[in-house]
Amino acid sequence: MIVAVTFDVTHTLIHCPRLGEIYAEVLLRHGLEVEPERACELVHAVWTEFACLADPGRDRFTSHPGGAPGWWHRFLLRLAEHLEAPPPTRFAAAELYHRFGRAEAWEVYPEVWATLAALREKGVRLGVVSNWDERLPSLLESLGLAASFDAVVCSSEVGVEKPDRRIFRRALELLRADPGAALHVGDRRLEDVEGAIAAGMHAVQLDRGGGGGLADLAALPRLLETPPGSPASTATGELVGPW
Repeated sequence: MIVAVTFDVTHTLIHCPRLGEIYAEVLLRHGLEVEPERACELVHAVWTEFACLADPGRDRFTSHPGGAPGWWHRFLLRLAEHLEAPPPTRFAAAELYHRFGRAEAWEVYPEVWATLAALREKGVRLGVVSNWDERLPSLLESLGLAASFDAVVCSSEVGVEKPDRRIFRRALELLRADPGAALHVGDRRLEDVEGAIAAGMHAVQLDRGGGGGLADLAALPRLLETPPGSPASTATGELVGPW
């Protein structure tokens, strides 16, 4: 029986529909012109590049000499390198850091509210486990999501990142749940699914592109009532873990 469910944040609970536009607006104000589509592509490319270099045993934000703002400034410098453009000033990085810490930059996926409410009605304890900096708790608060969760655990608080099992174990401590009675939901195979399984939890992958797993969160409450390996389980996105 699943008594606790934890969620990834970006591309699971929320997304940024104006990601490229915001980068383009801010950079233009600071003298660097880039098309929104190109900016969006580069943000994803640089994030993937940095993720490949990251050591999950250390949080990338707090381990940076300049903290999270310093890490995001380095991120922006790398993006400018891809554009073969002069390095943006710290003022550009600071403005972007501020913009993405505000609710106006983000959008909650439409089925999230009903899904969280349905799980809470079942008595399931809910948490967040995310590779995020210190802005996450206040961002969830401003989006109206914080009250839905019994625990919010981000990598900058714990000092390690998914898939390191310690970040999942911290959430389980706060939720007072045994690993075998807990489920994690996220969009990344390595960070979310394999990380949760390594911590002894069950996991399900969310793929909003329709490539497999859950297509959205609406089916999650029903999935928790479905026996593993049944046809209904396979149709909605099968749980995986230490059965």
